Amino acid sequence: MSRPIIAMTMGDAAGIGPEVIMKSLAHPELYEICRPLVVGDASRLREADRIVGGTLSVRSLRPDQFDEADFEPGTVDCIDLARIPSDLPWGKLSPVAGDAAYQFIAEAARLALAGKVGAICTAPINKEALQAGGHKYPGHTELLAALTKTPEVSMMLSTPRLKVTHVTTHIGLIDAINRIEPGLVERTIERAYSVLVKAGNPNPRIGVCGINPHAGENGLFGRGEEETKIAPAIGACRARGWDVLGPLPADTLFFLAQRGDFDMVIAMYHDQGHGPVKVLGLESGVNITIGLPVVRTSVDHGTAFDIAGTGVADERSMLEAMRQAAELAP
Repeated sequence: MSRPIIAMTMGDAAGIGPEVIMKSLAHPELYEICRPLVVGDASRLREADRIVGGTLSVRSLRPDQFDEADFEPGTVDCIDLARIPSDLPWGKLSPVAGDAAYQFIAEAARLALAGKVGAICTAPINKEALQAGGHKYPGHTELLAALTKTPEVSMMLSTPRLKVTHVTTHIGLIDAINRIEPGLVERTIERAYSVLVKAGNPNPRIGVCGINPHAGENGLFGRGEEETKIAPAIGACRARGWDVLGPLPADTLFFLAQRGDFDMVIAMYHDQGHGPVKVLGLESGVNITIGLPVVRTSVDHGTAFDIAGTGVADERSMLEAMRQAAELAP
């Protein structure tokens, strides 16, 4: 099997992205499953390698030198957009770093849409810095949807024990409840079902969360959201012959899913899905955007400004994100 080329975007240069990238690329076994290509700033990567005590060299390539990458262990190939000043402080919010993070993602998306890379794997961005840099997106998911002209995508979090797809993500809870409606829930289930089937599970079992405590307790809690917003979508999916159950109480569904009773959980809002995944361990979680025309995975942690520049950042989530990108890439 040929090794897919995976574009690793450097993320916010003031955060831990450059460090976890350099630590990850020091694992030679990563090159056995893929050909990593960083899209970022070569000078910042060299500084990160010095901070983590690494011994890697960085090859700086212009975007038009894509074909000159060697993809050999020991040397990091970097499409160098040269956006980061040498004196950019670690761990501090910066509009310059926010704008650069956008440019890294935009270049990676261009490469993916052109068929030059098989997947994108993203290091974390800082949403406040992104917007301060002039790019008004809530996060990676919405940004990549815009760059690829995709009208609707879903966020999926994946760990070895639990997979969760979200109906809504980076909006407030009241706004999320207002946005949830049967069509959106059905399309979210469809995207989750499709990715599981493509991954080799011909008949996945999907559990769907309710919104209210105890999934509304037959109308006792809430304003009938389960009956009006979620149940019709589940009925439509079951009519297709899919094994979809719900609305189910979230407090028990996540336990059943991590035990193995379900292949996927559909969460209604951000914290409902993120909380259980992160309890299982940040180092094992991977963020996957489903519905895009390109494969995109990401670490399931933030920029960690409090430890950026110290060399202690953990690269395990990045390694797992790269493994899943290699597995899902065409």
